[in-house]
Amino acid sequence: MTGGEAISMASSSPSSLSPPEVPMELHVSNRQKLLDSLLQHLSDSARPLHGFVLLQGGEEQTRYCTDHIELFRQESYFAYLFGVREPGFYGAIDIATGKSILFAPRLPADYAVWMGEIKPLPFFQERYMVSMVYYTDEIVQVLVDQYKGFGKPLLFLLHGLNTDSNNFSKPAEFEGIEKFETDLTTLHPILTECRVVKSDLELALIQFANDISSEAHVEVMRKTKAGMKEYQLESMFLHHTYMYGGCRHCSYTCICATGENSAVLHYGHAAAPNDRILEDGDMALLDMGAEYSFYGSDITCSFPVNGKFTSDQSLIYNAVLDAHNAVISTMKPGVSWVDMHKLAEKIILESLIKGNILVGNIDDMMVERLGAMFMPHGLGHFLGIDTHDPGGYPKQGVERPKEPGLKSLRTARQLQEGMVITVEPGCYFIDALLVPAMENANTSKFFNREIVDRFKNFGGVRIESDVLVTANGSKNMTKVPRETWAIEAVMAGGPWPPLSKASGYTENGGEAKI
Repeated sequence: MTGGEAISMASSSPSSLSPPEVPMELHVSNRQKLLDSLLQHLSDSARPLHGFVLLQGGEEQTRYCTDHIELFRQESYFAYLFGVREPGFYGAIDIATGKSILFAPRLPADYAVWMGEIKPLPFFQERYMVSMVYYTDEIVQVLVDQYKGFGKPLLFLLHGLNTDSNNFSKPAEFEGIEKFETDLTTLHPILTECRVVKSDLELALIQFANDISSEAHVEVMRKTKAGMKEYQLESMFLHHTYMYGGCRHCSYTCICATGENSAVLHYGHAAAPNDRILEDGDMALLDMGAEYSFYGSDITCSFPVNGKFTSDQSLIYNAVLDAHNAVISTMKPGVSWVDMHKLAEKIILESLIKGNILVGNIDDMMVERLGAMFMPHGLGHFLGIDTHDPGGYPKQGVERPKEPGLKSLRTARQLQEGMVITVEPGCYFIDALLVPAMENANTSKFFNREIVDRFKNFGGVRIESDVLVTANGSKNMTKVPRETWAIEAVMAGGPWPPLSKASGYTENGGEAKI
């Protein structure tokens, strides 16, 4: 390709974005944040201020017994502290000195034949801005030599429960670990809490992931037509975020649900592989987010496949949109996330009453947890290096609610400045929930069965944005059309964002009320 051809391609690109440089200072500051928190904890506990944080990075995995190696993605805690892209590394932080040490795998000579140049240790020291780099078979000797305390050196290993998955993080293992004292309880809660509040450098990557994903969602919205397959929508999203954003990884498996599939909350898995044919009159629910340099996005857009909302579609969509907007406008430090979930439920229920789908007293409905019949999932979750970033339920101080709907919340914390959390209310018509509720003596009185039957195959609507908690409120990092008029305009070929603020666009990515 000539230089002129390259420029021509770039000028005709449907994207205004390009992948930003990733400053390794981001991970340096993450290490310092952990060190400061750990030293404070040890000091408060009257414990010695020495030892090593030691994490083991991820390993490449083959597909079952074959030699097919799956595309590697670094373990998240290791990525947070060191930013290392390659598999097989260990990383340490000397608590006494603050020095950081990487341990690289010693590669065989034929690696250079099949996989490329074997990088020397100084390459990794410069790339990842660490104090020292050695080989993994030198861990024992290096740490023993670095240790300035008495007795066996102490290793703080990562071991703790992920409250989203109920899986435990894996502590580092290596030959010779018996020469060290190990602490399996101190590190995990401290490091997890470090990940809850994002730095400006982290926010810049999350914003880019949002920007390229928002752009891709709009591109998919424009090209969606009846007769297509759901996986074609997924393909367009993946192409755009990779082609123009350099996003080789997705934050999670894409959910491209249309028609009744949009009521399947985690549609898109191997048993439901985004393969339905889109029909005129369907609602589409597309939950897709790209990941850039470990940091992710999580965005859901719902819209009519044919580009025009029916009155029923508008009713449900606006019920969810009103809840989405009310939560974002109420968010600020100190606000309870449980209260935000209840606010979203109440607004959706009020809209369903106005639409004659439900009848009765809203307060009585809230007592009976009727909102969980239409929105069984939680309102949102922390977002960062993981789609469901950890820290939702610290060991102390935050209890998981037990009531329907609320028990699905991935956090019940109060909001803090610097948190990034998804706001994703939804309204779904799920027989497995609605049929028992309509037969239950306490809740059957609330349903207008004739109208509910009309929505039997409707599916559902979810609207999801990634929101930063600021000092005095919040900032929506997601920039997609949300109002029904804006969606219809984009699907009819109109520009996004609109050409002027007078047409309803505001600089923070939302739509102004007009």
